[in-house]
Amino acid sequence: MTYRPSGILVPQITPFTDDDRIAADALESLTADILDRGATGIVAFGTTGEPSALDDSERRLVLSICDRVCRDRGAPLIVGAGTNNTADTVRSIDRLAGQSTVTAALVVVPYYVRPSEAGVVAHIRYVADRSPVPVIIYNVPYRTGQTLGATAIAELADHPTVVGIKQAVGVLDTDTLRLLGRRDTDFAVLTGEDILASPMFALGAPGAILATANVFPERFAELLRLWSDGRIAEARALGDRLAPAAAALMSAPNPTVIKAVLHAAGRIPSPAVRLPLVPAEIPARWSVLAG
Repeated sequence: MTYRPSGILVPQITPFTDDDRIAADALESLTADILDRGATGIVAFGTTGEPSALDDSERRLVLSICDRVCRDRGAPLIVGAGTNNTADTVRSIDRLAGQSTVTAALVVVPYYVRPSEAGVVAHIRYVADRSPVPVIIYNVPYRTGQTLGATAIAELADHPTVVGIKQAVGVLDTDTLRLLGRRDTDFAVLTGEDILASPMFALGAPGAILATANVFPERFAELLRLWSDGRIAEARALGDRLAPAAAALMSAPNPTVIKAVLHAAGRIPSPAVRLPLVPAEIPARWSVLAG
């Protein structure tokens, strides 16, 4: 369990054709392009990939494509496998690890049932005890309805299989600052908030899981390098340019705007999403975001 997540990790979209099939060729070319343009790795079945709208055969197809491209480029593949059912989460990770070269599993804080914080800790620990691959926690309270504070996260960080967290709490809050301030651990605090990437990198976050990096991975990779190299003025300037673009790409339910922009740039065959999402209508000028 030596993997420690870092760099720009891109939660991959799932492109569809106009007749609602997986656009396999587009998925492969987009995955390769994202990595070739500076991303460190790929996250399959994050929220951005619409995994709840895919059937089992489609999930196998998406996973096989992402796995092949990542293996060819020596890039890590992280796979979303968390649910609000603890036993099902364990079974999902076991199946994924048996089918592909999965580097780590992204395990969301249990949603809808809203367990106590102690219940969340017990859930993550139970999964991590049984996982054949390292675990990254996905903390996104505005989706799950469940908070997970710094003390609980620090407790989980001491588990040898829990290697990091995607911290997507909507703000740069006290808990996140406490986690970033821990220097006695190699537990990775990754930002999951695209518009907060620059301040998180400035405070020492070793990487990020960013949906908008589907559009411009090289710019986020450069941003992380600039902060890591101590080139503060350049990093601030690039961060200031990226923040409004990221906000625009996340201005409607994810990944609707991202897909619309990628389609406008000719990188995917259709902007289609599956219900209950509906396609975003974007201003024509936003198509330059994909340039």
